[in-house]
Amino acid sequence: MNSKVAVRNCREYNPDEVYTHISDIYDRCNGPDVNNKKVLLKPNILNDVDPLRCVTTHPVVVEAMIRFLQERNATVLVGDSPGIHFRGFKSEKSGIYQVCQKTGAKWIDFMKDQSEMPLGSRKIKIASVAKEADLIISLPKLKTHQLTFFTGAIKNTLGLVPGFAKTKQHALHPDRESFSAFLVDLTEAVAPHFYLMDGIMGMEGDGPGQGIPVNTGVLIGSANPLAVDIIACTIAGYDPMIIPTNSIAVGRGLWLKDVKDIDYDGPILESLVKKDFKRVAYAQTGNVVSRFIMRKLKSVRSLQVKPVFIHDKCIGCKECIKICSQNALAMHPVKKNWVVLTDKKCIRCFCCSEVCQSNAIQVRRDFFGYSFLRKSYSAVRRLF
Repeated sequence: MNSKVAVRNCREYNPDEVYTHISDIYDRCNGPDVNNKKVLLKPNILNDVDPLRCVTTHPVVVEAMIRFLQERNATVLVGDSPGIHFRGFKSEKSGIYQVCQKTGAKWIDFMKDQSEMPLGSRKIKIASVAKEADLIISLPKLKTHQLTFFTGAIKNTLGLVPGFAKTKQHALHPDRESFSAFLVDLTEAVAPHFYLMDGIMGMEGDGPGQGIPVNTGVLIGSANPLAVDIIACTIAGYDPMIIPTNSIAVGRGLWLKDVKDIDYDGPILESLVKKDFKRVAYAQTGNVVSRFIMRKLKSVRSLQVKPVFIHDKCIGCKECIKICSQNALAMHPVKKNWVVLTDKKCIRCFCCSEVCQSNAIQVRRDFFGYSFLRKSYSAVRRLF
């Protein structure tokens, strides 16, 4: 498979500059011919929120890609399925729906028409347009992720699974490794034809929904999803092989046989690395001893990170309850805006945190004495 990946410095959402970079990236990476083709653009719309929060692919990037495709005689369709998705959804707060109206691209509601496709020994629902389009171009956002540590090109394919069918996958794949393996399977099966990652402004910290916007200053493109994610993770300061989707794909020999096979086109990679990027706390290091210690900590359930509810921030919207595949959440029978977690049911998928719009759910360890253990662990890490 084509291992070429192109990176361009881009610090602002200037429409003409973004368009120029996208054109250059697409041509350098030998993007597929779109002439007279029906092309589905699949941005990342985890939640329909203001683009300044960096939860979604920025509308300027979407518009630039639409313009690029239309100028090459493509018919452009745009769509995604957020965490909580009902029929009639239009991504208006993100500005992406307005971009469709402005450019004449057609917004597609993934809930209206669904199909099944084989995935291993099972079948999975996907938006029918994914089968009907001649080409799929994925527009992921550079963000951290509490479950998979990083959400990029491979993870973005999940949005083709409509509505609560995504939640079902967490029940079927209840831990980090099995869910990451499912994401790799899905991306291999759907096989988008090109990936253009919006990393002009990324998200650090408690991604993918409650993190902190950060200027990562890049656009990354390739026909190879693994190459995109490895380069993006490197820019974010991760050891790319800590990211389970990356390590699983490399282990299977998918897309790349070896990380060294990436054909990189861009500024010196080291000059782009954000050394102060706030990564997911328990995935920050590639040190072998540190990994061993963390695996031992995570094997003890009482030491695991989990959803912790900040009740005075809760607005009682119940979105977290709707998305929980294990029925582990419920409203307190008496206390107003007080969500109760049944910990033994929780599979630590953190979907509740992803959909919370009021920052009322933190993902962290929550038990007496944890602060002391955390400081002790940090001291041990410094020894290696």
